[in-house]
Order: sequence, then structure tokens, then C-alpha cells
Amino acid sequence: MTPSAGVPSPGEPSAGVPSGALVLGVDSGGSGLRAGLGVPAGVPRPAPVRSAEPVRTGARGIDAGHFLEQLLPMARELLAQAGGARITAVAIGAAGLATLGDDLRAQLPSALEQALGVRRVALAADAVTAYAGALGDRPGAVVAAGTGLIALGTDLTSWRRADGWGHLLGDCGGGAWIGRAGLEAAMRAHDGRRGGSQALLTRAEGMFGPVADLPGLLYPRTDRPAVLASFAPEVAGCAADDPVARAILRDAARHIAEAAAAVCPVTEDCEVALTGGLFTMGEPLLAPLREELAGQLPHARQVPAAGDPLDGALRIAADIAAYRLRLPHDPRMLTVHGEDDS
Repeated sequence: MTPSAGVPSPGEPSAGVPSGALVLGVDSGGSGLRAGLGVPAGVPRPAPVRSAEPVRTGARGIDAGHFLEQLLPMARELLAQAGGARITAVAIGAAGLATLGDDLRAQLPSALEQALGVRRVALAADAVTAYAGALGDRPGAVVAAGTGLIALGTDLTSWRRADGWGHLLGDCGGGAWIGRAGLEAAMRAHDGRRGGSQALLTRAEGMFGPVADLPGLLYPRTDRPAVLASFAPEVAGCAADDPVARAILRDAARHIAEAAAAVCPVTEDCEVALTGGLFTMGEPLLAPLREELAGQLPHARQVPAAGDPLDGALRIAADIAAYRLRLPHDPRMLTVHGEDDS
């Protein structure tokens, strides 16, 4: 499907910004905030800026006060670079918004209006901005995978979600899942149990030291998923010569394809895009994934992701500024606040 005239293609967020308007896109995740400014065509666009730390999560979920403490100076820095015009719309994609976003929904729209004069604010789960960045407002399915994994699909009337339940309950096939499976194979080799991999044991000892000490190093940490995910590239690095590592990546590919199949609209030509750092592992994962997608989704067509979640947030911001948002509203996944929101 070709985007309609005047609507920005994903990855080109400035193309559809209304004349004379500025829009702000925000991507909030485990490594911090990224913010970018969308400007009308022909206007120089400032480079995105990044925060030094992630937003805190407390008893009320994602901490709106801490969010604003980080975002407002970033927004003002971008505005100064753009010549000081007013921001008309903001779109925020936040990890955990669906379950931890009540404080953001309660405070951000009015706070951004008061501080920046913003009249329209979209609050979205990070999977939604990943979708918008990858496919724009076309129906289809997107798998976003890094440390974790979530799949999101839409027919433009509603959203379908699969996984994204965290490293204890799901995120099957994501970076933490692959890393944990690789470390389990290393522990099996250390013990002399079946299913072990000497190659992965060697890699684990190179990264973490004696694996007998690994439980004491890993279990007390609050960033366990990230530590587990740090071992996923080691699994990919062993896959060419090690059948255990190769089998782990094939299982991951099956899980990823299952998530995509669960959310893909039933159409003759469903588009599926992959986005996120996991897929930079390359052919050791992508080759079995292509096979799994072809087998589980024979009616689908894999397409490259056009942009990332920040591109998606800028796309949504431009769309709400021009009152042309086609992605479906949802009380947990995507809400729009401000003038004439209904």
C-alpha cells in the first residue's frame, strides 16, 4: 500500500508535519529517553537527543514526575535548535505503558500543555510506536525484539498483541530467552548432563568467569534480563559449528514466528516486519526465522522495517497534529489527549 498524499512514510517523519508546526516524538525504554523534533518540509531538523538514565518506576508505575524532569529540558534544547517555535503535538512511546502507565496518562497531557503549550498528546505503548515506525499506518504485523519480545498486529480497527510478558513469563525467542537457553546449555556441559555445549561453556566462562559462581552473580541483580540477553550474541557466534547453539536459535525462530502468526491479520497479503536489536545477530537467527515465517505464515510477506520507534513516535505526532491518525485508539495501547479528542 502506498501512503496517501501528505502522509509521511515511516522513517521520514518530517514529510507530513503541518506547515508552520513542530511536533515532538519520544521513545522511552530501558536505556533512557530519546526525543526528536519533527519539522515541516524544507526546515532543518535538529538531531535527536538522549537522556542519561531511564525513567524510574515506582508504586504508581512509570514515574510521571521523573519522566517530565528528563523530557522538558530535552524538548527545550530541541526547540532552541529549531528557532524557538511552539510544539503543537507530542507522541510518547513508553515501555510498560499498557500495565504501568496510569501516572503518565493522568499527568503528562496537562503538564505538557502547561510547560510547552502542547495541545495534543498521544500516549502509546512502545510496541505501537515500533509498529508505526516499521509499517506506518498500514495493516500488518510487527515483531519488536531486543532483550524482550512482543508482536503487535492490526487491521486498523483493533490491535492484537502476543507475548511481551517479561523474561519470567514469556518474551519467548527474545534476547534474554536466547541468552538464558545458552547459559543453561553451558551449565549442562559443566555438570556433564545431556544437552550441554562445551562451546557455550567456554564462551560463558570467558564472559562471566567460573560458571559455578554464575547464580550468585546473576540472581541478585535487578537487570537480570539485560545480563541474560548479553549472552545471546555468543549463542549466535557458536551456531555455525555447535548443534546445541544452532538448535537454540531455531527454537527462538519458531517462537518469533508463532508470535507473528498470532497477531497477523488474516489477509491475502499480510505484511510482517521485524524491528529491534535482536535481529542484528544476522543469519544465524534470520535464516531459520525466514523458514519458520514461510511455514507458519504462508499468506504473509516479510518487508523491511522502514524506521525505528522514535520514527514511529514522530509519525504519530505528525498525524495527530493534522487530525489524520488511522491507527486504532485503545485505552491501554494508544490514547490521544487534547483538543477535539474523541
